Amino acid sequence: MFRYQRTMEMLWAGLLNSFKQQRRSLKTSSVYQTRQLKCLYSLKQRGILNKVFPPIEDLQLPSLIRQSQSVYCGFDPTSDSLHLGNLLPMILLLHLQKEGLTPIVVVGDATAKVGDPSGRLTERSTMEQDIIENNSKGLEKNIRTVFDNYKRYFHYGNFLPNLQLVRNSYWYLDQTLDSFVGTVERHFRLSKMLNRESVRQRLNSPGGMSVTEFSYQIFQAYDWLRLYEMYTCCVQIGGQDQMGNIESGHDLIKRTHGENCYGFMTPIITTVTGEKFGKSVGNAIWLSPTKTSPQDLYNFLLQRSDTEAVQLVQLFTFLNDEELRKLLCAHRDCPKKKLCQRKLASDVTTLVHGEEGLSLALTSGK
Repeated sequence: MFRYQRTMEMLWAGLLNSFKQQRRSLKTSSVYQTRQLKCLYSLKQRGILNKVFPPIEDLQLPSLIRQSQSVYCGFDPTSDSLHLGNLLPMILLLHLQKEGLTPIVVVGDATAKVGDPSGRLTERSTMEQDIIENNSKGLEKNIRTVFDNYKRYFHYGNFLPNLQLVRNSYWYLDQTLDSFVGTVERHFRLSKMLNRESVRQRLNSPGGMSVTEFSYQIFQAYDWLRLYEMYTCCVQIGGQDQMGNIESGHDLIKRTHGENCYGFMTPIITTVTGEKFGKSVGNAIWLSPTKTSPQDLYNFLLQRSDTEAVQLVQLFTFLNDEELRKLLCAHRDCPKKKLCQRKLASDVTTLVHGEEGLSLALTSGK
């Protein structure tokens, strides 16, 4: 039995090594580099890739992608569903999956107990373990559905690296407190931690900030460190409000491994009045059909103003540059047809709920 197990482990290691060599060979071709540069430039022009930290020249972006074998974003299960504001980081993840990077989504069932202070004026309520577990399952279902629908309805190529869906409690199972303090926390400097915008904002608020929330940036940084060590993950995706946490992860990997890793920031989606879409402000459009029906999602997007629709159709659809140019021209020539709104509503509803959900939304609207 032991000999059989050892043989299978050696066979698997050989296959994995062969696969990595094939990927490296593919990524060194000039054609592949040119395609990546075009893709990344398009993502920046459309506003999906809003900012890179640390700053890097556009021509260096393909070499950064070649350096990283994977890319990740993460969500804490503070609710049992993701919302529309969470969808944009996943859309950037899907674009990079198409370019050959393994997409990783981390469900922060461990960090949910700590609470991310980013973008908040008050401390999050403590969550019980059974609620965290239920919420984690809800988020995992949302994520799998979006990736499955992208592959089924929007991807027309051949190879797509498989989604890696992980919970960050995994790397705390064998972690002791003294080990964490000695090997991880020793790399953080209070001066930089206190200077984070999310920290300064809360320290100046009437309620102040708990030590628990203050330490959140350490735990998220550790997530990235573990993914770097396990998957050679050199790129993290996050909303603009995650800048401080991403910088903490970058600094930790730089201190422990001497490597530069990068954060890809997506814009914060807001209403015409500048209000953020999200559960914390009470206007969330949920990805779960039991919380926001396909019809309500479709109608919400259909009702966007021309200004909003022109921006959102560039962010949330997978049209290539020429298709997008033609759509924007046609919409400009005849805005009464609501071409951008209809394309936006159709594609996002399909991505979130599939063609059955879109059909239901269209049928219910008649």
